[in-house]
Amino acid sequence: MKKNNKYKKFNFSTLSIHAGQKVDKNYKSRAIPIYQTTSYLFENHDEASSIFNLDTDGHVYSRISNPTISVLEERIAALEKGIGAICVASGQAALHLTVATLLNKGDHIISSDRIYGGSRNLLGLTLRRFGIETSFIDIRNLSLIKKNIKKNTKIIFGETIGNPGLEILDVEKVSNICNKNNILFLVDNTIATPALFNPIDYGAHIVIHSATKFIGGHGIAIGGAIVDSGNFEWNLTKKFKNITESYSGYNNINYFEEYGPAAFLMRARSEGLRDFGAALSPQNAFYLLMGLETLEPRMMKHVSNCEYIAAFLSGREDINWVSYPGLRSHKDFKIAAKLMPKGAGAILSFGIKGGKENAIKFIDHLKLFSHLANIGDTKSLVIHPASTTHAQLSKKDLKKSGITDDLIRLSIGLEDLDDLIEDITFALEKGTR
Repeated sequence: MKKNNKYKKFNFSTLSIHAGQKVDKNYKSRAIPIYQTTSYLFENHDEASSIFNLDTDGHVYSRISNPTISVLEERIAALEKGIGAICVASGQAALHLTVATLLNKGDHIISSDRIYGGSRNLLGLTLRRFGIETSFIDIRNLSLIKKNIKKNTKIIFGETIGNPGLEILDVEKVSNICNKNNILFLVDNTIATPALFNPIDYGAHIVIHSATKFIGGHGIAIGGAIVDSGNFEWNLTKKFKNITESYSGYNNINYFEEYGPAAFLMRARSEGLRDFGAALSPQNAFYLLMGLETLEPRMMKHVSNCEYIAAFLSGREDINWVSYPGLRSHKDFKIAAKLMPKGAGAILSFGIKGGKENAIKFIDHLKLFSHLANIGDTKSLVIHPASTTHAQLSKKDLKKSGITDDLIRLSIGLEDLDDLIEDITFALEKGTR
C-alpha cells in the first residue's frame, strides 16, 4: 500500500474537504451520502465467500466497514499522512482497539503519566486485569524511558499535548528510542490535531484521536480514529506475533505476509472491529466529516483566542500560575515552538488563588463557558479536573499527573474574544472575593 501518494499535490484545507470522496454515479450528490444500513448485497455466492475470507475488498456489515465511514477514514489518513485509518465509536475505543490488536497477556506498555484520565484508567487498571501492565512515567525524561524499558515492552504511549497539564511530547526524540528498541510508538494527537501537528512526520508509528473533540468540533458526535503510518518494521522483531504469525481466525492468515505495511490495520479491522464491536455509526461519521471540512480555520481561531487569554490570565494577581505551551514561561515552550509553529492548541490550565473553593466559585459564575466534560467545541468549556475527569485517581496519582486542587481547565472556543475576556473577568472577581 502506497502512502497517500495521490494526495501529495493537495494542501491541508483542500484535503479536509475533498479527500476520500468519490461522487456517486447514480445521483451525483455533492454532499457525502449517509449509508444508514447494517449490511450489503452480494452479487453471488463466490463474491460473498471471497469477501468473507479477505480475498477481495468489499462491505459485509457496518460494524466492520461502511461507505460513509470509509470516506472519513481516508480523509483522516490523508490529513495525518498515514497509509490508512480505522474509525471507531470513541477515542477510548481507538486506544483499546490498538492495544488489544497488538498486545497479549504478559506484555508491557510505557505511558506518559500526564494523559487523559480515561486513558490512564484503561491502561493502568482495566488492561491489568487482562495481564497487560503499564508503567506511568514522565516521558519527557528520556533517561527515565530507557530505564523503564523491559524485554516485554512493546508500546510507548503519549499525548502530543498532555491533558490537562499541557506538557509537550518530544515526538522525534522518543521515536528514536522506540526505533532503537523495536518498540511501537503510539501517539494521541487529539488536542493538537493534524491542523497543527503531524506526529508521523517526526517518527510516530500509530496516531489515535478522539474525533469527538476538535475534529468534530461541535459537540454533537462521539468517535475515534486510528491512523497507521505504515513505517513500523514488523518483520524486524518477534515482539508482535499477532501481526507476523499465522492467525487461525482467518484460515491461518499471516497478516504481515499478506498485507505488508497495512498488516496492523487489516488485523484491527477484521478481528478487532468484528469481535470487540466498537463500531462508529454512519450518521456520526457524517457529522465528523462536516467538522473536518472546517478544521483548519477553526483551529487558527481557537489558537488565536487561547493565546490571548493565556497571556491575559498570566498578568492577574488572583492567578497562581498559567500553563499554556504557547507562553514563554511554559517549561515546554521551545519544543512547542519547534513542533507546532502554527500554535500550541486551544486548551489552557491555570491555578486560581484560594484553591478548590474558589475554583468552584469561578466556574459557577461563568456565563459563556459551558461547564461540562469535553474539549474542542466551538463553544468555550470549563472543568475542574481534580473533582471530575480525574477524580477516580488516587492522591498520589493526581500529584504525578500534575492535577492540583486549584487547577481549572479551559477549552477556548470561537466566541468573540472581548466577550470571553469579560466573562472570565467577571467570574474571577466574583470567585476570589
